[in-house]
Amino acid sequence: MDIISTILIIAGLCLFETISSIDNAIINAEVLSTMGERARKWFLFWGILAAVFVIRGVLPWLIVWVATPSLGPMGAFFATFSSDPTVTGAIEQSAPILLIGGGTFLLFLFFHWIFLEEKHYGLRGERYIESKGVWFFAVVSILLALIVWFALQKNPMMAYGAVIGSTAFFIVHGFRQNAELHEKMMIGGGLSDVSKLFYLEVIDATFSIDGVLGAFAFTLSVPLILIGNGLGAFVVRELTMKNINTIKRYVFLKNGAMYSILFLGMIMLFDSFGVHIPPLLSPLITFGVVGFFLLKSMRHIPESDPA
Repeated sequence: MDIISTILIIAGLCLFETISSIDNAIINAEVLSTMGERARKWFLFWGILAAVFVIRGVLPWLIVWVATPSLGPMGAFFATFSSDPTVTGAIEQSAPILLIGGGTFLLFLFFHWIFLEEKHYGLRGERYIESKGVWFFAVVSILLALIVWFALQKNPMMAYGAVIGSTAFFIVHGFRQNAELHEKMMIGGGLSDVSKLFYLEVIDATFSIDGVLGAFAFTLSVPLILIGNGLGAFVVRELTMKNINTIKRYVFLKNGAMYSILFLGMIMLFDSFGVHIPPLLSPLITFGVVGFFLLKSMRHIPESDPA
């Protein structure tokens, strides 16, 4: 991999991590505004260490290790730098299982947003789809059945990976939904600063999973994922501390994040079935989709907020 490709992949990872965590940054900023100075400083220092080095650091390495247990813990971390044919073969054999699981998770995430979540309507048809929200469970169930059916023809373990991806979505969504339900209580002052810190860490953890799984659409290199997602986590913390009101004005950035998730999920699924995906396709799509919705947001600002 040449230096330009590496830089583009890291930049794409950073951008994707940032936009997929915008909701996280907004929640953090709103809850932090109700907390004491000491608690705020603790979260912004130790919280970022946990977000970068524990969640966004350990999770991708753990995923590769679980998908390729023969490599061992250190082997999973440095595998992509190895030219050993045994290591390369082990990664190639396990990659489809990882990719199909991550792709299924991301597609479920997108369909949950398009059918059930409140949003600013950025494209024609979004309002209509949201009005048919009752169809979400039917759509993802049929989608999973199709993915598993085709995966069984190729590799039964891929089918299992797809089921794990769907299971992970509902588990993570359950934790996230519970944490977000406590947001009103946290903002309303019904909890102590310690309890608020705990829930902020839970919310951080659930939001980070989207970025980590999506990162495998960019690369299977754990070190690159650590760098790109780590930089994105720092950007999110900066937004939390300084520019959250400005970011809120760009109302379609969340749309950009979710459509990026749709495309990345599709890339991971196609890649898992052996379709050749150019290495730079994921970062280029991410830049293009986010750029489109950023411009749309900028045109929207004068209409809603002339200041």
